[in-house]
Amino acid sequence: MSTVTNKTPNLPPVPPVDDALPHTPNQASFSPWPHRLKMAALVALVIGYAALSHYSASSPGAKGLGAALSVAPVLLVGLILLWRWTQPVKALLIAASIFALLYRCWPAIERNYEWADLVQQCGAYGLVAWGFARSLLSGRVPLCTQLAEKMHGVLTLAEVAYTRGATKAWSVFYAVIAAAILILFLVAPLRVWSLFVNFAIFALILLMGIADHAIRRRMLPRHPRGGILTIIRRSLIG
Repeated sequence: MSTVTNKTPNLPPVPPVDDALPHTPNQASFSPWPHRLKMAALVALVIGYAALSHYSASSPGAKGLGAALSVAPVLLVGLILLWRWTQPVKALLIAASIFALLYRCWPAIERNYEWADLVQQCGAYGLVAWGFARSLLSGRVPLCTQLAEKMHGVLTLAEVAYTRGATKAWSVFYAVIAAAILILFLVAPLRVWSLFVNFAIFALILLMGIADHAIRRRMLPRHPRGGILTIIRRSLIG
């Protein structure tokens, strides 16, 4: 009678999970500097555009520059969408037709570019106001509530109520900005209107963000830094 002995072969010890994959310096740390440089370049571009736009509005001899600055953003966005949505040959033909039309109509554009600026400014801030207001409709989640949930997870009832009120406030704020742009264009000199749309509005948005931050610290001590200033800060530093 023979006896069968089952022997388990000697296996090397399994390394701990932490040692399974070597740590690399790239995994351990992430530098936010490339993102910061991109944001700094974007801020410099916005400031430069605003300064040139105000200069063209303040100088009677700079109508050509003002017209170019007025047309450039719309033209750039249109060309990018055209290149993405159509075939290359067709896109080039349409782009050539657009430039030919601009060349033909350029004198009229120079004389009336301020109206194009008005449409762009009122349209942009009006759309932002509509975006906030639309999120308040029945069956939708207010925009500020959406942002807060992405940053903090599930919100309390008090936080939901506050973010809904903040959405209303931002909607009214941007609607007032759009109305002020139109009224100033009609009653004030172009130079004053340009100062408002190119510089004063950004200061007002910053003050509104500071007010939102101060109210949030008092009303929502659990998340005192979840307002629009935090969103801007995270965009700047990554």
